[in-house]
Amino acid sequence: MVNLTYFLFFLCIIVCTLIITYWAAKQNNTANQFYIAAGSLTGIQNGMAIAGDYISAASFLGIVGMIAIGGFDGFLYAIGFLVSYLIVLFFIAEPVHHLGKYSLGDVVCSRFPSYRMRWMMAIGAFIISILYMIPQLVAAGLLIRLLLDIDYSTSVLIIGSLMTVYVVFGGMFATSWVQIVKTVVLLSGTFLLSLIVFAQFNWDPSQFIDRVKQGTPLGENFFLPGNLFDNPLEAISLQLALILGTAGLPHILIRFFTVKNTKEVRKSLLTSSWIIGVFYVITLVLGFGTVALIGYQTLISVDPTGNLAAPLLAEALGGDFLMAFVAAISFTTIVAVVAGLVISATTAFSHDLYYHIIKKKQTTEKKQVLAAKWTAFFVGLVSTLFALGLKNTNVTFLVSLTFTVAASSNLPVLLFTIYWRRFNQTGAIIGMVSGMTASLALLMVGPHIMNPTGGWITGEPLFPLQNPGIIAIPIGFLGAIFGSLLSKNPEESDRAFKKFYMKAITGIETKDEAS
Repeated sequence: MVNLTYFLFFLCIIVCTLIITYWAAKQNNTANQFYIAAGSLTGIQNGMAIAGDYISAASFLGIVGMIAIGGFDGFLYAIGFLVSYLIVLFFIAEPVHHLGKYSLGDVVCSRFPSYRMRWMMAIGAFIISILYMIPQLVAAGLLIRLLLDIDYSTSVLIIGSLMTVYVVFGGMFATSWVQIVKTVVLLSGTFLLSLIVFAQFNWDPSQFIDRVKQGTPLGENFFLPGNLFDNPLEAISLQLALILGTAGLPHILIRFFTVKNTKEVRKSLLTSSWIIGVFYVITLVLGFGTVALIGYQTLISVDPTGNLAAPLLAEALGGDFLMAFVAAISFTTIVAVVAGLVISATTAFSHDLYYHIIKKKQTTEKKQVLAAKWTAFFVGLVSTLFALGLKNTNVTFLVSLTFTVAASSNLPVLLFTIYWRRFNQTGAIIGMVSGMTASLALLMVGPHIMNPTGGWITGEPLFPLQNPGIIAIPIGFLGAIFGSLLSKNPEESDRAFKKFYMKAITGIETKDEAS
């Protein structure tokens, strides 16, 4: 039996986002509008959209659960996510804005113009987007099945159809405004929930902390590290992937094309950092609140993964109405992130491959937009089919894997392209291939896939760590370094590199380069 309260909340979210898409479709006639909203967003709007793009279902549901189960170690996820923005702010954001137009392929090919480089960057963006999209869609399917009693396959098809509609008809305009709305709803909703939690303890932090200690079997150790990971290398590996991975995520980096200048780029990052920082403090309160008001044993008996911690807390505090509200927030979170991933994969394929390689820039604006829309439909279809095929599989590990792949393939290429004079195209290709291959190979022989109890492959894992970042990320960087040093590519002149570097750092093109 469908719960009417849950149904009305979900219906409200769907109607609101479709209205946004209808409005955006009217402004979506050119490639510039479709891919980057014609650079029309302000820094604050884009910062809210970046936060909406970044705070996934794994962040909201997963981290609250991780904190409730692992205490201090669970909060390490949030710290890693937040610190990652410093890397983007200081080293990546402004050069990407100056060098690119629509995609990361534009950024790298501004220094190494070749079809091979376009292919590599497009394939990398597609793989990263699909890896990140699958767990979002699976989570959405499970959430709707749980709350509305709708079949899993039907749930995934609904989400897949919605995200495809947003991108095909609304492009970056619709995607951005869905993300902005999601940020407002998520932040206000979780803040309200955290206030209700504090109110249960008469606004007394010491009383709150005492109840947390009583609600967890960890006692005082709940506030100390070492509860979630037995192996310290596991924690270091995860943090490395989270901190460095954001700077290589295509769906985050292409957002720097949606503003008009570097002042707005900086404002975007500062806005998103504040929003994300405040949000993760709220998740800390919600994680503690779950332990204090529901208890560790009750949470584990209902959901051993802890992903239902926030909805269960909402139900305990406000019954069906508050739980429906939190579930609707979770749903909006998933939809917004998935739409951002679709636009990222779409841009990589339709702009880098169709426009630059297949058509060699000889095509009309109308045909570019049409190709982009067909690509968005294809990307939505592929990711939905993957999610349907993995309904009985725990795919949450794909989130951390996505960050590892981004940190080991895209990040070395971007950093060395911008800052290292000796870097060349061979190094870029070897760095991309070695980082991505190492990440995927270590996953295949690691505990997520090879496991004597319930793994995809029955047997002892050949690689002991669940998070392969500590090995894969250095391999990506070393591949890029040795590929450049050992190759016989013609050396770039000092003059050519200085021109490129001037444009990357300041946005100023010299007369020679502009001509």
